[in-house]
Amino acid sequence: MHKDIATPARTRAILDKYGFSFKKSLGQNFLIDTNILRRIVDHADLSEESGAIEIGPGIGALTEQLARRSKKVLAFEIDQRLLPILEETLSPYPHVSIINEDVLKADVKTAIEKEFEGINDIMVVANLPYYVTTPIIMKLLEDKLPIRGIVCMLQKEVADRISARPGTKEYGSLSIAVQYYTEAETAMIVPKTVFVPQPNVDSAVIKLTKRKEPAVAVKSESFFFKVTKASFAQRRKTLLNNLTSQLPEGKQKKEHILSALEQANVEPGRRGETLSIEEFARLSDALLPHFS
Repeated sequence: MHKDIATPARTRAILDKYGFSFKKSLGQNFLIDTNILRRIVDHADLSEESGAIEIGPGIGALTEQLARRSKKVLAFEIDQRLLPILEETLSPYPHVSIINEDVLKADVKTAIEKEFEGINDIMVVANLPYYVTTPIIMKLLEDKLPIRGIVCMLQKEVADRISARPGTKEYGSLSIAVQYYTEAETAMIVPKTVFVPQPNVDSAVIKLTKRKEPAVAVKSESFFFKVTKASFAQRRKTLLNNLTSQLPEGKQKKEHILSALEQANVEPGRRGETLSIEEFARLSDALLPHFS
């Protein structure tokens, strides 16, 4: 068994050897607690036949744990300075591939086809850079990738929003967008002290299990997301006010909006945060003919 990368002393030694300095702009925080890393991987339920996709492997601390428990690991790393470090730290694991690309610009689907031939169980497992967490998660879900789900470390506040239920102050268009595609649960809370440098916020690991079918059937996905976004534009405003001010020509179409609300059996005076995903689906389908 090779020595773990994720100990404070080994992390420091690797960083010193390469004269590596953290780039704030890339949101780099490296994990230095092997126990936490193992628990993150536990939540992914990998087998020796699984493939794992990682985003932002850093110096390979999580990558190594994934490599020990899967058939193949594919990692996307944006920071070129880390490539020689990863080449060294991951040299014991020939079944790891690193792609030096921004995952937001990458063609992940094609990379999966190329790297995971014959592998049917694929999970994304990552300690995500906090400044781009939401766009990364949404891209992975919207690209309809052949993955079983996502286990990722992110800001606790974002994890709370993703797994929030209707009627709570965390619940919003992000909760609905993610829960439309997946079942979301917060798996564990992670203290700041297990990172270098220490972030200013608490972290959480969230587990997203992809649904076989979306949570609700809607006539237009893009319009459904438009309606949910509009409904939360100003949280204190009623649905009617948000929809009239946010939807195209909403003010002129106020009567249509009112009749759609009635058709969907939703009170115009309610606020977005009180609606379930099913109610949003009914509402967006009722609104669609007036806005297409």
